Amino acid sequence: MALEAMLRTFGSGSISQSPKSLQFQIAWEEMISSPCLLEDASIVIQGGFLLVLLLQFICSVIKSYFRGRKKIISAEKYAVGAKVGLSYKLTIICSTLLFGTHFLLLLMLQSDGAAARCKVKIQAFSSEIMHIVCWILSLVLLYKSLRDKEVKLPWVLRFWWISSFLLSFASAVFDGKNIVNNHESLKLRDIADVLNLVASTCLLVFSIRGKTGLVFDMPNGITAPLLNGKTQKNVDDKLECPYGRATLLQLVTFSWLNPLFEVGYKKPLDQEEVPDVDFRDSAHTLSPSFDECLDRVRRRDGTTNPSIYKAIYFFARKKAAINALFAVISAVSSYVGPYLINDLVEFLSDKSSRSLGSGYLLALAFLSAKLVETIAQRQWIFGARQLGLRLRAALISHIYQKGLVLSSTSRQSRTSGEIINIMSVDVQRITDFMWYLNILWMLPIQISLAVYVLHNNLGWGSMVALAATLTVLSGNIPLTNIQKRFQAKIMEAKDERMKATSEVLRHMKTIKLQAWDSYYLQKLVSLRKIEYDWLWKLLKLLALTAFIFWGSPAFISAVTFIGCVLLGIPLTAGRVLSALATFRMLQDPIFNLPDLLSVIAQGKVSTDRIASYLQEDEIKPDAVSSTPKDQSEFSIHIDNGKFSWDNDPRTVTLDAINLKVKRGMKVAICGTVGSGKSSLLSCILGEMSKQSGFVRISGTKAYVPQSPWILTGNIRENILFGSPYNRDKYLRTVEACALTKDFELFSAGDLTEIGERGINMSGGQKQRIQIARSVYQDSDIYLLDDPFSAVDAHTGTQLFKDCLMGILKDKTIVYVTHQVEFLPAADLILVMQNGSIAQAGSFEELLQHNVGFEALVGAHNEALDSILTVESSSRTLDHAISDGECTTDPSSNAECPVTKQESEHDLGVEITEKDGRLVQEEEREKGSIGKEVYLSYLTTVKGGALVPLILLAQSSFQVLQVASNYWMAWACPAGSAEPVKGIHYVLLVYVLLAVGSALCVLIRASLVAVTGLLTSQKLFNNMLYSIIHAPMAFFDSTPTGRILNRASTDQSVLDLEMANKLGWCAFSVILLLGTITVMSQVAWEVFVIFIPVTAICIWYQRYYIPTARELARLAGIQRAPILHHFAESLAGAATIRAFDQKDRFIYSNLSLIDNHSRPWFHNVSAMEWLSFRLNQLSNFVFGFSLVLLVTLPEGIIVPSIAGLAVTYGINLNSQLASVIWNMCNAENKMISVERILQYSSIPSEAPLVIDDSKPPEIWPETGTIRFTNLKIRYAEHLPSVLKNITCTFPGKKKVGVVGRTGSGKSTLIQAIFRIVEPTEGNILIDGVDITKIGLHDLRSRLSIIPQDPTLFEGTVRGNLDPLEQHSDNEIWEALDKCQLGELVREKPEKLESMVVENGENWSVGQRQLFCLGRALLKKSTILVLDEATASVDSATDGTIQKIISQEFQDRTVVTIAHRIHTVIDSDLVLVLSDGRIAEFDTPAKLLEREDSFFSRLIREYSHRSQSFSGFSKSQG
Repeated sequence: MALEAMLRTFGSGSISQSPKSLQFQIAWEEMISSPCLLEDASIVIQGGFLLVLLLQFICSVIKSYFRGRKKIISAEKYAVGAKVGLSYKLTIICSTLLFGTHFLLLLMLQSDGAAARCKVKIQAFSSEIMHIVCWILSLVLLYKSLRDKEVKLPWVLRFWWISSFLLSFASAVFDGKNIVNNHESLKLRDIADVLNLVASTCLLVFSIRGKTGLVFDMPNGITAPLLNGKTQKNVDDKLECPYGRATLLQLVTFSWLNPLFEVGYKKPLDQEEVPDVDFRDSAHTLSPSFDECLDRVRRRDGTTNPSIYKAIYFFARKKAAINALFAVISAVSSYVGPYLINDLVEFLSDKSSRSLGSGYLLALAFLSAKLVETIAQRQWIFGARQLGLRLRAALISHIYQKGLVLSSTSRQSRTSGEIINIMSVDVQRITDFMWYLNILWMLPIQISLAVYVLHNNLGWGSMVALAATLTVLSGNIPLTNIQKRFQAKIMEAKDERMKATSEVLRHMKTIKLQAWDSYYLQKLVSLRKIEYDWLWKLLKLLALTAFIFWGSPAFISAVTFIGCVLLGIPLTAGRVLSALATFRMLQDPIFNLPDLLSVIAQGKVSTDRIASYLQEDEIKPDAVSSTPKDQSEFSIHIDNGKFSWDNDPRTVTLDAINLKVKRGMKVAICGTVGSGKSSLLSCILGEMSKQSGFVRISGTKAYVPQSPWILTGNIRENILFGSPYNRDKYLRTVEACALTKDFELFSAGDLTEIGERGINMSGGQKQRIQIARSVYQDSDIYLLDDPFSAVDAHTGTQLFKDCLMGILKDKTIVYVTHQVEFLPAADLILVMQNGSIAQAGSFEELLQHNVGFEALVGAHNEALDSILTVESSSRTLDHAISDGECTTDPSSNAECPVTKQESEHDLGVEITEKDGRLVQEEEREKGSIGKEVYLSYLTTVKGGALVPLILLAQSSFQVLQVASNYWMAWACPAGSAEPVKGIHYVLLVYVLLAVGSALCVLIRASLVAVTGLLTSQKLFNNMLYSIIHAPMAFFDSTPTGRILNRASTDQSVLDLEMANKLGWCAFSVILLLGTITVMSQVAWEVFVIFIPVTAICIWYQRYYIPTARELARLAGIQRAPILHHFAESLAGAATIRAFDQKDRFIYSNLSLIDNHSRPWFHNVSAMEWLSFRLNQLSNFVFGFSLVLLVTLPEGIIVPSIAGLAVTYGINLNSQLASVIWNMCNAENKMISVERILQYSSIPSEAPLVIDDSKPPEIWPETGTIRFTNLKIRYAEHLPSVLKNITCTFPGKKKVGVVGRTGSGKSTLIQAIFRIVEPTEGNILIDGVDITKIGLHDLRSRLSIIPQDPTLFEGTVRGNLDPLEQHSDNEIWEALDKCQLGELVREKPEKLESMVVENGENWSVGQRQLFCLGRALLKKSTILVLDEATASVDSATDGTIQKIISQEFQDRTVVTIAHRIHTVIDSDLVLVLSDGRIAEFDTPAKLLEREDSFFSRLIREYSHRSQSFSGFSKSQG
């Protein structure tokens, strides 16, 4: 029948053909249909198999002869025994079955020659005999595999099994076609062919897996399958992964996930309950594998920068090929249904003359094809996700590794935000592309099959369909190019926004202190506006694309039918329905094409960005050479070194550096701000670009950077830094670094959790923790960059004595310092000037030269003299005060400090690890996503008024589409009769309905784009405003990675995915209802079976959702630590390299990747688990409906409408799965909305402006600050930092605040600015309670030079005056006063000179001077200096103090300082101890008491410098 119909079609559709071409075509068709063709193909394939085996045998004989028949022992020689696994047994059974069936067929041929398909006996006999021989040899090869204990199947056997499957499949199709066309009953040969197909399908699966299935007993007692001939190191880990241990049946059905679902259904899953990933999916395996691929490309191309595209190809090709095979099988089997529809309609039209068996056989063919399609589809989709996971793990690990070795030039050209964006967004896009990769090769196959099916039914009309399809597809080219451009622009805009967001979050404290919140908020809003504009352009383009592609099936079918009418091809119901089914199948590739092109565009942009990043310049490993300790007397040797921070030979940072440091020497480096002190340490570390000379070090090194680098975690982890814990060594280290008392103050001791970047530690504590880190490493060489700047005089002395001259006395130490009192102890002092060593020698030698060094010493002498003068003058008063009494200002009510024991008793808190946690676990909702989340998303824009319009547009589309198909099925005749109406009228109505449905899609797509983007923008703004106005405590306890994760990844989901995902939930339900309506109209019994199946589907969904939801949440939460760890590692890359800890950090990164992969992998597997079950249920409904249609008596149903029902039913499995999958996918994506909403409702700090309580314009006038019973704590679960502070800072006076590190000095300053709000008590400034006014009004009237100098990326002008309130002259005046004017004038861009991220192209001292410049410009009544001169030398410090005393002489100046001489001339001194006031009075009165804390500090400072002072005076 099918052949006759095909010939008829060719006859009717080729009127204009020449007789010669017609003859050729008929000959071709006869050859294709010839039964002998199958036998010929079989003989050729079998002959090839036998020939290859013969050649292999000959080669092995020759090899054994030349090797002296020496037995080659394989990698399996260690196996002492092998067990036969299930898969091996099955291969033996299947091979034996195939041998048996072919032997039976040979016997049948001998007894009855008519049993042969091919009437040429020699061909039939040859084919069967060769089959038998081939299967005997297959069994021999399998036995050989067992004997030789081979892990992998021989490739020749795998090839034979695949060929055998193709032959069996072709044979079964040929038999089925004969039975249907010739109305035959099943014969013994047909049953044998079915058995062959089943057995060869089983062997096909094993050939794809490629493993023999043998299980080996290893000598260590472990029984495990060997993979690639090697035992795995982590056998235990591997056994924990159910996927790695799954049987073939479990892999097909995904039932290896059942134990996880059982746990997840009972309770919300936790991370530790999620199984490990298989070792093949672990980053620890994948990262080295990707390395090998890069090396391979490097060797092949002979280049140092291998192509990442080629590396990805080598990395992914094997898995991608297996996925492609499944994808092709799925695509081919999906077209069996449309191919058979015409036969079904003809069967239903002529049921009386057909056997019921042929009808059931047709139904079986339909159902078998659907089963093969769904199983193959699930496997390729799962495989694609798995490949995406592997590629993501490999790329993230390499991006991380690259970040650890980026050169300074590369770091300046790429900000942390940009690099983190590459890791989060770009890698995700490449992962997504892996899913779409299979569509690339499915597309041509699907189109070819569609054309073939159409050609069978419509003859040359199929060419019209092909032309229309190609027209639609080619229309994508300009759209894709535009889309690609938009994608690149969106990524650029996103990079800029993320860079700015990252910077704002990093410097939030400075922004709040300077009252710049509104300015930076507007900056982020304006950057988002640029991104929004590009998003809007892209979404408009995507709406247009949706219109074209949803309308394309209707357009193609209309053009095809018109073409058929013009060609004179009659349109029968069977042909039309087969064509419509084919066009519906063609929808998939056409629908996927815009997504595919979009993903290709995004993937190309992202891959190029990653490639560009991976090719950035690295730190040169040969910059520093290493010499064994026994081969050199020098620890450090630099000869004629010339170094630069960039690769430009014209810019030299350090020149003519010659240095020899013997083992055990103490070398001090001093010099003015910006003279090259830190750069000298960097060149020893190999951080700088070496232009000439050499650097050689001998021994291990430890490094303490100037800006403390503290990792999130507890204090002990920071000190151990990967080394094993040795209690005695640890306690010695802690004591030497003066941390013992700090640990006593912390609620959890050294297990106290440190906030991000050590945010809850004082500057001195952070500095001492990183000094302790370096001491504990017990290295040979110590490089310390200004280690004493952030600690007070007493602690500094203790550190120098116990640490540098105590525990490290035998070590080589090179230390930068601005404190001259630490210089005499050095064996060698280097004086830096303009990037060169101006002088070098001992302290005495340098003083004799009287050049440069004398200036530094002179400034120190002046400061010391001022202290000694005040001290001696106060001694003459010698006023006795009883012990334990507090000396306070008359106006204050300061309490006496309580003893340590009382303090502990008052706290009444048990010291546990948890008490010390500042950074809590990331917030994670549990249970189902609340309706309020959905409601809040849907009603964000216009209260949800657009949602009904979207649903109406989609419903109208579905109604019009069903109506158009129904019209064609009803109007076209079942046989050769004329149409019910004229054919032109039929087509006109069809075209009108098709155009109407396409317009509905355009309206729907436009509304979804508008609503989605407006919603996304509003939610973004809410989150941004909420974060910017959050209190500082939120930033102290929330790692930046968590916020950036929401601002980048989650926001991307809202921008481009969320609206479509949610829309598709509704659209897929509407499509499914349309299908069920059409099917039920033909046979209402289908609806009856559909109800219980739907109930089962809903049960499955409810069983699935709890587990999948928690897995998606866990995956979201586990993504943030990867980004956070990366950001921290980038910030401390120099320290990591200095300690040679790269491998440990890379290992941590790989472990974090695996922690994220675990829930992510099981989440995508769970999706396939559900989809597989839903597919089989819908296959059951489809099969039931087919059996029903075949069984119902003739006349009850209209054949053409029944055909329409089958046309829709073919897609039932994908539609039913689509409904559930879309709902689950939307719920998973809704987690991004949930996470953004979490950060949209952060408790805000006080209002910026309170209109009813605005202070006067001239406030504060005098600057009097009164503290009353002030108590401060950083978090509810942490103890108080300030306790009962009551005192007054008089207006227009200088008040010095001193105290040991961690005593609460910086917290007091934060309280004045309301960075932390008082727990109790209040602060009045000029009589105004600062808690009653707006934060902007308060902070904008105060000035501060903070402890950590902060510069923003931009220009010098932008850093000094971001709000643009001052003229150029005022800015230059401020720069001159803060000693930077000359330096900035030397730069060609002057005030527009560049400042890179974190101000890293300026020294720390220069950054602190910039902060002084800001304060000079602001000219506030109250100025706060928080360790403002800690990072500058004594001479610059003296100059700054003079400038401050001149510029702020009639203003209130509150100074926190460790350099006593900066507070000695204050009007009042406040001494804090353990968060309480110890003393508060004038310096003179405090010095009258020898036992006062202040006296002890002065004595300590003067004693520390006494010997040096006496020595310098004797020189004078």
